[in-house]
Amino acid sequence: MDKNMNDKDMNGKQLVQCFKALSDETRIKIYHMLADGELCACKILEDFQISQPTLSYHMRILSDCGLVNGKRDGVWMRYTINRDNLEKLKVFLNQIE
Repeated sequence: MDKNMNDKDMNGKQLVQCFKALSDETRIKIYHMLADGELCACKILEDFQISQPTLSYHMRILSDCGLVNGKRDGVWMRYTINRDNLEKLKVFLNQIE
């Protein structure tokens, strides 16, 4: 990876996982929705024509790569953007000239 990257940066594998997660139109839309703040899975579902298991699949991909944090709230999950990893992704992209 780039010699300018340090321990606080994402490694190559993490970057690949993030870009793969964001390579899906549904996940891009979900990520954009989360930019406004925490959302319950039930609210995310209202904007899509997908089932709850399909949403869970997309959220697992976003969570597993570290772009999204999830916490249980009763029977539903609440999601937020992982701001630390978003910043790391921004640092990487800003290093590209």
